[in-house]
Amino acid sequence: MSAADGRRVLITGAASGLGAALADAFEARGDRVLRTDLAGADLRLDITSDDDWAAALSHVEETWGGLDVLVNNAGVAGGGRLDVATHDEWQWIFDINLFGMVRGLRTFVPMLKQQGSGAIVNVASLAGLVHPAGMASYNAVKAAVVALTETAGHELAAHGITAHAVCPGFFRTNLMDSLQGADSALGQVMSRLVTDSPISAESVAAAVLAGLDAGDELIVPDEPARGAVALKQTDRASYDAVMRAQARSLDKLAGEAADAGGEQ
Repeated sequence: MSAADGRRVLITGAASGLGAALADAFEARGDRVLRTDLAGADLRLDITSDDDWAAALSHVEETWGGLDVLVNNAGVAGGGRLDVATHDEWQWIFDINLFGMVRGLRTFVPMLKQQGSGAIVNVASLAGLVHPAGMASYNAVKAAVVALTETAGHELAAHGITAHAVCPGFFRTNLMDSLQGADSALGQVMSRLVTDSPISAESVAAAVLAGLDAGDELIVPDEPARGAVALKQTDRASYDAVMRAQARSLDKLAGEAADAGGEQ
């Protein structure tokens, strides 16, 4: 993953948040970065558009002749309790957070295989490893990203390609700007956890690059996230108790909002 004139890196969702922090971190190392996003980036890329992915491939071929690191970072926030979240909400989050990545892999894996080298970095979430109540669609789609990444790592290893899933906990970012859903109680909880987090996008980006340096296929970049994973692995009863207490708190918050005349 190194070259005399820096690696060639494409990052989706790179106009702000973690994507921008990752772009800055790669560039600080002397890598060449193509920042893509819906707006405010080097190249427009709607990850749900086959045409936009084809245009990105053409741009990379014409500009660099190859790619060293594909970072699938773009995504949206969502979720909701099982009897509140709608089918359309489920469809929306899977179309973007999973099938956007699938499109990216289908677009660039042939190039990486032809080169016989490259790295794929898929930004998932701690929600892909531990599964709080009220977040079924988000948990499910991020778990799918983890599974997709592990599969890619196995499938592409013989071609000199590595795959890395990034699973951060809550950190300060603008992800909540994309939040949609009928479950307003969950939205309140998620927004507060993001706003109050002491963890910055820059620290997550630094941990991602360190994980790539170490060859980690699963990168859990922050200590709270690592603690949550460890609790699930070592003390399942305590983990379940924490998650079920969180579920009761969410139901209580929703009930208080309903009593006050608000939405669910």
